[in-house]
Amino acid sequence: MAVRLKDVAELAGVSVKTVSNVVNDFPHISEATRAKVLTAIDELGYRPNLSARHLKYGRSGFIALAVPDLVIPYFAELAEKVNQAATRHGYIVLLDITRADPQAERTVLQGVQSRMIDGVIFSPLSLGAGEIEASRMDVPTVFLGERAIPEGVDHVAVDSVAAAKAMTQHLIALGRRRIAVIGRSRGVSTGSVRLEGYRQAMDEAGMRVDRRMIMATETYSREAGRAAMLELLALPTPPDAVFCFNDLMAIGALRACFERGVRVPDDVAVAGFDDILESSFTSPSLTTVAPDMDYLVEQVLTRLIERINGSTAPGERFNVPWKVTLRESTLGRTG
Repeated sequence: MAVRLKDVAELAGVSVKTVSNVVNDFPHISEATRAKVLTAIDELGYRPNLSARHLKYGRSGFIALAVPDLVIPYFAELAEKVNQAATRHGYIVLLDITRADPQAERTVLQGVQSRMIDGVIFSPLSLGAGEIEASRMDVPTVFLGERAIPEGVDHVAVDSVAAAKAMTQHLIALGRRRIAVIGRSRGVSTGSVRLEGYRQAMDEAGMRVDRRMIMATETYSREAGRAAMLELLALPTPPDAVFCFNDLMAIGALRACFERGVRVPDDVAVAGFDDILESSFTSPSLTTVAPDMDYLVEQVLTRLIERINGSTAPGERFNVPWKVTLRESTLGRTG
């Protein structure tokens, strides 16, 4: 038997009208009430009649998620959470993999398929702030990531400078003095902002930054992390700590240490960034910066749906909470 609005209302202890308002993303509903209704919807497995709903409001019922790659677990995990949350809000997610190709990203930005979708969640890697600012953005768009996003555009991201600074400070507090980083890149990017956090922590601690300890990579892959770590271990005085700018490179670095018989964390502490699921299953388990992915996704969808519903509020940046999650790769095994 199909689940009705009335069934959801009875379970949530609210009126049918309130359930309808939540399903249709109407404003001016308290967060407590919205949460009760969404919980009841999940519990009962209620699915709105999307075709009727979107025909009524002149919408397609589709939103697009444009990411560089799904081979990188961070984006795969993001896509899964966006899909789950969008379903709760009555939207279907169309996935666009850009592979960081500039022309593919311009196609997303120009909204070629604007008649097919109601909004876009976009994580660009190749486009600069000027090109984003000059674009038409025909459909509501919310940006993700640490690229140079212009002022006045909706943008949800981690404060990577602060997070990278905190991770570096953790390594310094452990007594590590030859701290290397893997993942430097050019321009305003993930690598550049995380490098800035590292530099700030080193400067405040009165520690010199050795250029040989700053490793650039073409990709943020396991292979790139392994290759960079092998170079670092070959130095006359190798590092006693390495901060990789994502978890995949850190996993590659752990492999390089294993191959060279270097003990982690006894000889060298290793840390990453992103807290992908794999990071808690490495040996040793990986210390990493853990962004609040659930908060990120909820903020993205809330703002995007507000735009779809006609909001003309100024665009703004939303900072995502994060924490340094300590595991065996810096602290050693306990118990």
